Amino acid sequence: MSGAWLNPNGIWTIYRAEMARMRRTFWQSIATPVITTVLYFVVFGGAIGSRMQHVGGVGYGAFIVPGLIMLTLLTQSIGNASIAIYFPIFTKTVYEILSAPLSAIETVFAYVGAAATKSVLLAMIILGTATFFTPLHILHPFWMVAFMLLTAVAFSLFGFIIGVWAQNFEQLAIVPALVVTPLTFLGGAFYSIDMLPQPWRTLNLLNPVVYLVSGFRWSFYGTGDVAVGLSLAFTGLFMAACLALIWWIFRTGYRLKP
Repeated sequence: MSGAWLNPNGIWTIYRAEMARMRRTFWQSIATPVITTVLYFVVFGGAIGSRMQHVGGVGYGAFIVPGLIMLTLLTQSIGNASIAIYFPIFTKTVYEILSAPLSAIETVFAYVGAAATKSVLLAMIILGTATFFTPLHILHPFWMVAFMLLTAVAFSLFGFIIGVWAQNFEQLAIVPALVVTPLTFLGGAFYSIDMLPQPWRTLNLLNPVVYLVSGFRWSFYGTGDVAVGLSLAFTGLFMAACLALIWWIFRTGYRLKP
């Protein structure tokens, strides 16, 4: 690498290839999530919103926007990163990547960077789509972008781990479908956990998605179910744990080397 800390050409090659795959699968990557979000607005914003006008002083239609965006960020970040590394392992082309003049940091940087970029772009599209359904006011735009980026990167790292761990397509989909999505629905994406009776309100504080949704909603409206500091701390700890596990994967060659 001629003494350089990073190999920008190698990173850009993988990053560009992953972003090109997004363009080739337009309906799956962009159109389908946007259509799904529109349906959420019709069902939750229209049907439920007509009976529950406000939550915490915020109109219900606007209240669910951060939750919908967070749901998209979590599922798309995991899905994009997991499928990106799973296919090279499945087709055995991962050995070519490992033998290329790329370090583990550069490989992860490229795959996770592409997955996070796709998720953030889609989140911004959904944010723009939401403005057609409800008026939005972002109180802390800097923190909104910060939470979006941190969440996308953290769960792209998590998706990378799942992609390495999965041995078939069923395992690849099981965590987003049976773990992340239910936790998001239970984590206050469409309601405030203060609306829950005890002991469910306290038990829900064990749900990690509560802290992500709450922090992201705070950036919009200045209010959340938990302190914003706890939301940032959880995101940072989760990212650190994923980085440590990825370091171990490359250190041991788990599922990457025969």
